[in-house]
Amino acid sequence: MKKLYFLIALFLSLLSHSQETYFINSDTRLYTSTNTSDFLGYFKYGAQVQLLSDSKNGWYKVKADNFSEGYVPAKFISTSLNAGDIKTVDPENPILFGGDHYHGSNHLFILAAGLKARALPDRNSKVREILFTGDAVSIDYLPKDENEWVNLSGGFKEEYIMFTLRKFVGKRPNMNALLKDFDKLDVNNIPDRKTISERIVELAWNSDKTTLTPAYQRYYEVVKQLNDPKLLAETELNMAIVKGLMKSKTAEQIIAFSKKAEFSLKGTKTKSFYLSQTELVKIFGKPAKKANISDECGIYLSDLFYYYPDLETSVDEKKNQAEIVKVYINENNKLIINANSVLDNSVSEKAFIEKYGTYIDASLKSPHHYAIMMEDSQFRIEFKDGKLFSVEIFFYC
Repeated sequence: MKKLYFLIALFLSLLSHSQETYFINSDTRLYTSTNTSDFLGYFKYGAQVQLLSDSKNGWYKVKADNFSEGYVPAKFISTSLNAGDIKTVDPENPILFGGDHYHGSNHLFILAAGLKARALPDRNSKVREILFTGDAVSIDYLPKDENEWVNLSGGFKEEYIMFTLRKFVGKRPNMNALLKDFDKLDVNNIPDRKTISERIVELAWNSDKTTLTPAYQRYYEVVKQLNDPKLLAETELNMAIVKGLMKSKTAEQIIAFSKKAEFSLKGTKTKSFYLSQTELVKIFGKPAKKANISDECGIYLSDLFYYYPDLETSVDEKKNQAEIVKVYINENNKLIINANSVLDNSVSEKAFIEKYGTYIDASLKSPHHYAIMMEDSQFRIEFKDGKLFSVEIFFYC
C-alpha cells in the first residue's frame, strides 16, 4: 500500500512539472466525448486544467483538478484570464461565484462535521486538514457523481491540494433547518441526534455567535446521553467559553484591560515586553540557540531570535535591546495583567475561562488556545492538560 502511495505521489509530481496549466474562461462542463451531451462535471470561470491533446475539431481533451479526464470546447480554454473575458453563466452549475462575505473566489461549503480533507483522492491517504460544517472551500470543478472526489484547493499545486467526496460539499447549510431536523428526531435516536448536533455546533461557530447557545443546548443533551466523561468535560468547558463570548467586552475595554500588562521572569518584572540584551543574558544566561527568522512584515525588533527552554525573544545586539515573543509559564515566569489579574502556573483553564471569558476570543478549531486583544498585537494563551502552558505576543502584520 505504501508503495502505491509513493507511485501516486511520484506520478502527480511528474505530472505537475510536465504539463502546463491552462484556464477555463467561462462556465462550461467536462464532457465524456466530443459528440455527446453527457458530462462528468461542472467548470466555473477561472478553473485550471491540463491539456492532454491538441485541439481537434474545436475540442481539447483535458485533465480537471481532481484528475478526471474529458473534453472541453476549445473556445473555453485560455492561457490566461483577463478583465475582458465574456463569461457565459451555466444556470445549472452549483458552484458559487466569489465575492460574498464567506469567500473571495469560486466556492461551496462543507456539509459534514469534522470532515477529513485528504492529500490525495484516496480514502487511505494522509489527512491534510479537518474541516467544519459551514467552512467555505475553493472549488473550481465539481463532479456530477456524488461519490467522486472534489479538489478543495482550486488548482494543481501539490502543497495545497486536498480532496473530499462530492456529497460532502454544497450550498451553505441552513441553521434553522438543522435545528428543526434535530428537534424532529426521537430522543432515543442517539446516532442521528449526535450527527446533526455536531453539525449544528460547528455551523454555529461559523455563524453569528448568537447561534452558539441554542446549538450547545441541543448538543449537550446528546453528550449527556453518551455519558462520555471526557466529552462531557470538553463540552462544559466550551459552554463556559460561549457564555463569556455572549457577554464580550468591547474592543476598547479589552485594550484598556491589557494595556499595562508585563511579564515577571525569574522575579524580574519587564517594562511592557522589553528589556535590555544585557539584562536578558543576566537573567537567563546564554541562549540555548540563536537563529535568524524571515520577518517580511517587519513586526519584530530584529530578525535575530534567542531561544531559551522557557522563553523566546527577538534581540537587537547592536542596540542592546530584547523583545519578548513567547513565555512558557512555570514557577519562575508569569504574566501580570494588573494587580488583580496574574496568570501563573497555578491558573487552571476552567478558572481562566470563568474569570476572563468576556475578554477572550476563541475558536473550536483551536481548542485550549485563546486570544486577548492589545492595541497593535494580541496575547495568544495556550493551556495543556488544564494548566496554563504559554503566552505568546502575536503582532499584526
